[in-house]
Amino acid sequence: MFGKKLVKEMIGRSAENATDRRRFLQSAGAVGLGVVGAGLLSGGASAAPDESLAAQEEAAVTAAPSDGAVLNFALNLEYLEAEFYLHAVNGEGLASTFTSGKGTLGGVTGGRKVTFETAAVRQYAQEIANDERAHVNFLRGALGSAAVARPAINIRDSFTAAARAAKLIGANDTFDPYANENNFLLAAYLFEDVGVTAYKGAAPLISNKTYLEAAAGILAVEAYHAATIRTSLFEKGLSEQVQKLSDARNALDGAANDDQGLMINDRANINPTNKSGIAFSRTPGRVLNIVYLNPGKVSKGGFYPKGVNGSVRVSG
Repeated sequence: MFGKKLVKEMIGRSAENATDRRRFLQSAGAVGLGVVGAGLLSGGASAAPDESLAAQEEAAVTAAPSDGAVLNFALNLEYLEAEFYLHAVNGEGLASTFTSGKGTLGGVTGGRKVTFETAAVRQYAQEIANDERAHVNFLRGALGSAAVARPAINIRDSFTAAARAAKLIGANDTFDPYANENNFLLAAYLFEDVGVTAYKGAAPLISNKTYLEAAAGILAVEAYHAATIRTSLFEKGLSEQVQKLSDARNALDGAANDDQGLMINDRANINPTNKSGIAFSRTPGRVLNIVYLNPGKVSKGGFYPKGVNGSVRVSG
């Protein structure tokens, strides 16, 4: 029999959207909460008889995040991107009507308007800001009352910590992403590639085809954004600085050495892919390693000083 802790988590996770709630209630009604096995949740065989109940519960919860949980994880990332870009182009972030929801509503530390040097980059930034705000609005609409609130976000100290870790600046220096156009582009690079790999990594976790199609659409837009930022940095001759940030991301997100800078064998590398021309994926845990700025298994830090909202919140 499942313990009360798992049943509570199952109900909470299933309630993140109507489809998942119905699926959960149908499953629970068919076999009864008292005899639901871990195999039903994970899609595999039941746990071995001598496996501890606690281990069964943990495996079941972590193996099967609901569609709602995955979309809420994406919403946390979109909050961060929207706040970063909207501050850069407008000097202010999301309206309060775009930030409420489940979990603890947090404020935004840092952010101000950038004095752009070129009209093209200013227009790129404005378009991306509009897209990110639209992504927030779309995901909140899809999730309805299950949407999580914007968590506490730090877009001031976190960039300095990331730049120091990448040795982009000295140990006692600060990095202001809004100080100039080049800093803005480098900061945007830190986000954009992560967004692309996050959506690709989340795709296999989404079972509802409508949600999957929507996630694929957002992934395509994030890829457009990433290519725009990478191209702008390449044209400005900032490949050395970008490589340092790429190396830092590689150091944060596990043993795999997937992240790629702007140059490979002295040639442009605008689209980071494998030998088959396919973009790589990051699991939610690896994504959180980067945004928490911590290679360990933690639940807060970096850009999210109090962690993200929702059930998918632990890195590693």
